[in-house]
Amino acid sequence: MEGDCLSCMKYLMFIFNFFIFVGGSVLLAVGGWVLFDPLGFRELVASNPLLFTGVYLLLALGSLLFLLGFLGCCGAIRENKCLLLFFFMLILFIFLSELAAAILAFLFREHMTREFFTRELKRHYQGHNTSDVFTSTWNAIMSSFECCGVSGPQDFDDSLFRLLSPSKAIPEACCHREGALQSRGPERQGSPHGRGPGRQLETGGGAYGEGGVTGLELCVSGAIAHYTNYKGCYSSLVDYFETYIYSAGALAIIVLTIELFAMVFSMCLFRGIQ
Repeated sequence: MEGDCLSCMKYLMFIFNFFIFVGGSVLLAVGGWVLFDPLGFRELVASNPLLFTGVYLLLALGSLLFLLGFLGCCGAIRENKCLLLFFFMLILFIFLSELAAAILAFLFREHMTREFFTRELKRHYQGHNTSDVFTSTWNAIMSSFECCGVSGPQDFDDSLFRLLSPSKAIPEACCHREGALQSRGPERQGSPHGRGPGRQLETGGGAYGEGGVTGLELCVSGAIAHYTNYKGCYSSLVDYFETYIYSAGALAIIVLTIELFAMVFSMCLFRGIQ
């Protein structure tokens, strides 16, 4: 009876880890294709810090799942105690890391306030410096969520950004791309003589045609409020995450339960192998 139970557990663990292995392989393949494909995806990803970070997170997650699935499959089907122990230790490390992250998030929750983010933004945001991780992350957030600052454009008053760019009231990432494009008039479309395609101007918020330069300049100077995103990113992010908070909580509980069962199964197999 004990042998039948262990045999059933072994094949269940193999099937479960086989799907994990396949999932990890797919994530690795997709991440590698996006990162190295010559059809323009590489340039698109490199120009967007949020996508750039997401691709590497995808590769890291794929590698982890690939390793877990490989260890679980081989350890179960070959009844290898060393691989099963390694699998158990890796799952335990992931479980403890998630638990530590949850505890730290609870202990430091008072720092995740609007005032804290505003203070950090004023101190460290530089505007159009793509080599600075803090600045690139904020540019990606403001462009993706169509927001400006923590509470609004006023967060950039008396900030490092204003010291570095005294002629600008707000960064380019705070501007409506559509609003800037709508500013093009007949004399601003196309070439200076009214013919041919307009020159492209690369900005933190995207590529604007020559006709959009006027709107962009008016936006960053604060001369016309029509082109500016006035909603703060704090409210935008809170609204966004509130939509998925219950789904994220349920997913976290499911993942933790699966990890617990994986540890129990691997240890039972480890102890049952002669």
